Amino acid sequence: MYDIDLAQILPPPPPWRNYGGALPASDGHPPEDDGEAIRRLGSEFHLTEQHIDPHELDMVNASLYLRRPLLLTGKPGVGKSALAYRIARELRLGRVLKWSISTHTTLSSGLYRYDSIGRLQAAASQQQSAETASAPIGDFLHLGPLGTAFLPRKLPRVLLIDELDKSESDLPNNLLSIFEDGEFVIDELARVRHSSREMTVHTADPNETATVTDGRVRCHAFPIVIMTSNGEREFPPAFLRRALQLEIKDPNVEQLAAMVANHLLDPDGQHSDALVREFVEKSRAEGGIPADRLLDAVFLATSGAYKPDGVAWPRLIDSLWHRLTTGR
Repeated sequence: MYDIDLAQILPPPPPWRNYGGALPASDGHPPEDDGEAIRRLGSEFHLTEQHIDPHELDMVNASLYLRRPLLLTGKPGVGKSALAYRIARELRLGRVLKWSISTHTTLSSGLYRYDSIGRLQAAASQQQSAETASAPIGDFLHLGPLGTAFLPRKLPRVLLIDELDKSESDLPNNLLSIFEDGEFVIDELARVRHSSREMTVHTADPNETATVTDGRVRCHAFPIVIMTSNGEREFPPAFLRRALQLEIKDPNVEQLAAMVANHLLDPDGQHSDALVREFVEKSRAEGGIPADRLLDAVFLATSGAYKPDGVAWPRLIDSLWHRLTTGR
């Protein structure tokens, strides 16, 4: 999985997962990471065998080979969403497309947004003359993260669907159609396909556009879909049958130490070693603490803002390192 040329190592997809969307004439590399991977993983991120869970590796590879979405479960803060950025960086797949889910999220909002009011306003402001043409409908259509992920490309995009368990009950089932069909229709473009077969639209990548033919988006390489859940709800059986599942466990001492090192905190190890072990013990006692609270503590210890002592420092650590519950 790691540090490989995906185009060379991946076998062809199973026949039932082969979509074959037509590639554009110019299929360049996906947009470069916008800094989010560095923020999440650190500037010196690298993996060694001791940092990789073998079961995690197996399930990620199975998801790649089968072209199936991967549903990650586990406590908040154990690194579920970070896995999407690790995959994108190690496989050199560029910027991760992130779709953050809330109770108001709908399937259509992830696929595309059509600014009909903006188009009407643009039409009203134009002079009705032979020399003035109306603005193309594509100027007012923006693909969402989900829609952008299914644009036809030789290499797959990495799509992070974050906190799917926050969605309304119908969203997981609504996702099944695009996960199975590998395509969707943009109704506004399909209506005008006889007069304008090809239309340029905006995508979820900054300053990027794509050409859509006949109002239909059909993937060539099925995207690498990473979905996260904090266990706040159950998913329908039909949805679970079509996704692979992996529980992300609490990071161990070695993984936490590597996380600190990747963020270039405490390079001489003056504070991090002791803090990592103290964090692990505290996390077990509290029933789980988000790993980024360890980064907070190491940063405070090394930044000079707080001096580790026997009075204020234990009080600060106790405030930082507690289980995320209300009423404390």
